[in-house]
Amino acid sequence: MNMFSLSGRIAAVTGAGKGLGLSMAEGLAEAGADIVAITRQEAPEAEAAVRALGREFRRVPGDLSRPETMEALAAGALALFGRIDILVNNAGVTPVHSAEEYPPEDLDLVFDVNVKSLFRLTQGIGADMLRRGSGKINNICSIQSYLGGVSVSAYAASKHAVAGITRALANEWGPRGINVNGIAPGFMVTDNTALLRSRPGVTEALAAKVPLRRWGRGEDMKGPVVFLASEASRFINGHLLVVDGGYIND
Repeated sequence: MNMFSLSGRIAAVTGAGKGLGLSMAEGLAEAGADIVAITRQEAPEAEAAVRALGREFRRVPGDLSRPETMEALAAGALALFGRIDILVNNAGVTPVHSAEEYPPEDLDLVFDVNVKSLFRLTQGIGADMLRRGSGKINNICSIQSYLGGVSVSAYAASKHAVAGITRALANEWGPRGINVNGIAPGFMVTDNTALLRSRPGVTEALAAKVPLRRWGRGEDMKGPVVFLASEASRFINGHLLVVDGGYIND
């Protein structure tokens, strides 16, 4: 089980203040990692959970809707502990509109947060990993990286882009000691799905299409992110690990 230990590692998680990011930060801390939370708002729940496990918690305030600030944000994150061993690009936005009425400002927001800032933050933190010749980068994709969805055309396009970035960086950075992988969650109980879940009958109908007959929860992401951050996955690179209860295989 030592292969799954993250003792002595520093993990940076975007959007660690709530939802899947909070659960993954907690899971990484449970495995022994100290946490750098990259969030726009305070993250008291994440801080309390991580510190209760005896791990260090630091926060870097950052607005991922502003890609031009990512270089400075990466530098600030690296300065806290002197390095980052694990980067989890989790933060994302999911505006819901029909394709024909999709507002240009929301299209820009989706790509600024989900794609441009992810790429530029990874460049900044990845540069230090490349200098050291080691690191683990996990990009949170989606089952929409494979599908098209309904009324989430920009989100689906952005998550296809994140999958492409994951594979491209795995090819370029793998020979230099960096593992780059993705995790593709299915239907999860988060703030991003609150609107969808508020529609009568939708929660039950979608759960019925999942072979495990339920929606995913934050704790379902702990094992996958720890696995891909640990030495147990040292020969896995450029892979998208689907965490959806079997939805896309049904």
